[in-house]
Amino acid sequence: MPNVLVAWLGNTDLKAVSDSESVGLGPIAQAVESRPFDRAVLLSDHSELQTGSYCSWLGKRSSKEVECIAEKLKSPTDFEGIYRAAVRGLTHVLQRHGPDTRLTLHLSPGTPAMAAVWIILAKTRFPAKLIESSRQQGVREVEFPFDLAADFLPDLLSQATQRLQEASQAPAPASASFSNLIYRSGAMKQLVQRASQAASLGVPVLIEGESGTGKELLAKAIHSASKRANYPFVAVNCGAIPETLIEAELFGYEKGAFTGAQRQVAGLFERGSGGTVFLDEIGELPLSAQVKFLRALQEGEVQRLGGSSPLKVDVRIVAATNRNLIAEVQAGRFREDLFFRLAVAVLRVPPLRDRPEDVGPLLEHYSSKLNLDLFGSTPSAHKKLSVGARKLLQSHPWPGNIRELISTLQRALVWSPSVTITEAEAREAILGQPARRSGADGLSLPLDKGFNLQGLLDRTAVHYLERALEESQGNKTKAAKLLGLPSYQTLTNWLRRYGLEHLARR
Repeated sequence: MPNVLVAWLGNTDLKAVSDSESVGLGPIAQAVESRPFDRAVLLSDHSELQTGSYCSWLGKRSSKEVECIAEKLKSPTDFEGIYRAAVRGLTHVLQRHGPDTRLTLHLSPGTPAMAAVWIILAKTRFPAKLIESSRQQGVREVEFPFDLAADFLPDLLSQATQRLQEASQAPAPASASFSNLIYRSGAMKQLVQRASQAASLGVPVLIEGESGTGKELLAKAIHSASKRANYPFVAVNCGAIPETLIEAELFGYEKGAFTGAQRQVAGLFERGSGGTVFLDEIGELPLSAQVKFLRALQEGEVQRLGGSSPLKVDVRIVAATNRNLIAEVQAGRFREDLFFRLAVAVLRVPPLRDRPEDVGPLLEHYSSKLNLDLFGSTPSAHKKLSVGARKLLQSHPWPGNIRELISTLQRALVWSPSVTITEAEAREAILGQPARRSGADGLSLPLDKGFNLQGLLDRTAVHYLERALEESQGNKTKAAKLLGLPSYQTLTNWLRRYGLEHLARR
């Protein structure tokens, strides 16, 4: 079981190469020489010359293997860039040395933002030891319970420059009402920013997306961020109401309006007056109901079944669909005038397979939530995912999106007999389409509306690029031959396209 140190290359480490009398060995060399590591993997935002000189110096001082990975950051406080680079580095280590690798993350080299990211990753996605070092006190392990993170991180970040403070304290681009949405991907950040803008304007919103992507959760966030937040949020699934009852459900009815109508009942528009009416699966609404629905929108009034006079209502409509409504209009199944009335602010929620960065945070969030729901607040009863199980679930394409992810986690938590869910147990919890284990798995995917050829090609390319570099131990020339590419320059272009340059030797 290899023992690997992972750290950012810091300025003090670089100074140690030429002036060790003044600064000492530096945090990294101090740790490498005093602890039984088998390998040191260093992430560096410094120049190629500085990085190469340091790695050569450290390699000569120690018999342990040293690997340097170049990572270019926008700034020393670029949290997103630091996080992505750290995840790439740790993933690389686990892929090369196996899921049982013992990881140690060094907090001392680099910026406070880098240390903050190490702490978060060590206590969530990549369980690891944390160490710090100084010339005076030497190397010591940092005991850092996860529940202290919320208190510790602000203190850590306060050590940074004013620029770091401004970056870490800057207001979020979207309202706090969207805090229930779990995401990390750029696509979702853009979606939430647009949803926040639409929420404040009060215009009708049409949310498009596959089943299970969280359209209703987004609709609730839009309502909570709007001026109507203190009024009702009324939701209905149009596809779940029998066609004969749709008008009664939407507009209400008077006593005696039809057989069984024994009392007066307000419809959704009345019940949601002042607030938001969320119409899920709006594409399922029959044409006969669409006509009256359009009138309600245009006139701001409804008439109960059996009623003699219209009633004024003031609601905001947020509709959602997993259908392509433009195609439905062209096929004559959805009214064009109603479509354009609804589609003022159109938000498209991407499927989970197109935003793999979000799978990790979703697994963390729903694991915690389901553990509490199933086993209560006793930490010793809570179950966690093994490294193998987590990797398997993160590679799964999730055709059922977030809804499938939640159900799969729930099954794994219920059936696992121990506190650690194994890879085999996670695989058993996945129903239907198996987890993707190689680029070739995409050859039998169904050609339905969820099929994404470009996404499949990208996943296949990444899979074989990583395999070739692993089998060639990072040698570009050998990897290019394995892949049938004409030269290592061509391979470099492919690696640059998919952000995999750090896996190759320079």
